[in-house]
Amino acid sequence: MGALIWLASYPKSGNTWMRSFLHNLFRNEHKPVSINEIDDFCLSGSVVHWYRGYISTPLQEITEEETARYRMQVQRDFTTVFPDSVFVKTHNYLGDHQGVPLHNMDVTAGAIYIVRNPLDVVLSMMPHFGISLEEAIESLANEAAGTMRTATHVPEHYGSWSTNVRTWTRQPSPGLFVVRYEDMLDKPRKTFKQVTKFLGLNPSQERIERAIKFSSFKTLKTQEEKTGFKERPGISKSFFREGKRDQWRAKLTPDQVRRIIADHHEQMARFGYIPEDYKDAVPAEKAVSNVDG
Repeated sequence: MGALIWLASYPKSGNTWMRSFLHNLFRNEHKPVSINEIDDFCLSGSVVHWYRGYISTPLQEITEEETARYRMQVQRDFTTVFPDSVFVKTHNYLGDHQGVPLHNMDVTAGAIYIVRNPLDVVLSMMPHFGISLEEAIESLANEAAGTMRTATHVPEHYGSWSTNVRTWTRQPSPGLFVVRYEDMLDKPRKTFKQVTKFLGLNPSQERIERAIKFSSFKTLKTQEEKTGFKERPGISKSFFREGKRDQWRAKLTPDQVRRIIADHHEQMARFGYIPEDYKDAVPAEKAVSNVDG
């Protein structure tokens, strides 16, 4: 039995990339691990079949109340899947929903949280969720944002981008490692080495670089083109879009940039996401959200 390590992020922030890196690192094979085997390594906290032993009604009819009632026990069940640490993907904010925690801290050993510039996140949200840019900007600031129940998944509760980031990162802890998507791009060797150190691992540099190569955007996109990716939403043409940073400069209007900064300036400032040429977009009186999740 192993304790849980959450791989957490707001959607479209690099969670799948991190999962792929770790999967390739642990498997240590001489070819990339299939992206469609990623759930063999990292569980998804929202998959509905985990509730099968607790609910007699058809799983596609599970209610929000039933999900909340059994969530803590379901997550305790995760610890029995592997004898060592169990990695679990989540896009939920860190807090309670309907009076029940979204993450069972009693069986948690730690978490890796990936944060990405919201100016780029909105561009990735559009094709992934099949929404317009304006809808993506609105969703980014929506405290009730999340997913609906489906036949295969229970709802996820993202909160706004700011709430998601704040609730996971506001209290530094030895059990929490926060990594920026942009550092994964710009400084992959240093950044992923820090990830392995946080996990108490000491792999060779060669092994780390092979895992970086096998989980690169180019490799993941090529795999998706050849075999498909079962996590791709049906509404989206592809899961892996471009994997770049700062695309917002060519694709967002100044008004859209200012709106996102106005909505999220507090957390954006913490992670260095407010551009120098938009410093004046930060409200003179910094409003503090009263939503803690």
